Amino acid sequence: MAQIQLHFFHELNDFAAPIRRDTEIIYELERKASVKDVIESLNVPHTEVDVILVNGASVDFSYIVQAGDCIHVYPCGENLDVMPMCRLRPQPPQPVFIADANLGRLARYIRLLGFDVCTAMIMPMKLSRP
Repeated sequence: MAQIQLHFFHELNDFAAPIRRDTEIIYELERKASVKDVIESLNVPHTEVDVILVNGASVDFSYIVQAGDCIHVYPCGENLDVMPMCRLRPQPPQPVFIADANLGRLARYIRLLGFDVCTAMIMPMKLSRP
């Protein structure tokens, strides 16, 4: 049987069995499988994974695991210096706020925190009857 080595980093270890935490895991390949299937078979949800390195190269979930692969799995928020990197989760969008002109001080505070704020005079709408 073919073997691979896996290592989960940081909070991904919380999903693994206690004896497999913070260690190199030797995994027996019984059939052809994607790296996503292998990760999930060890009780780590793929939604928590951001970067997968196989033999030092970044791959996506569809990568078919080969005998002898050394796989490192990183959670979201890790700062890695590996280029080119295949991020598996999109970066969250930056929130944009719209504030009434009467909320000028609040809008300034929100801008100081680094967010975009559009201030406008919001006029009440008059409902007209036909």
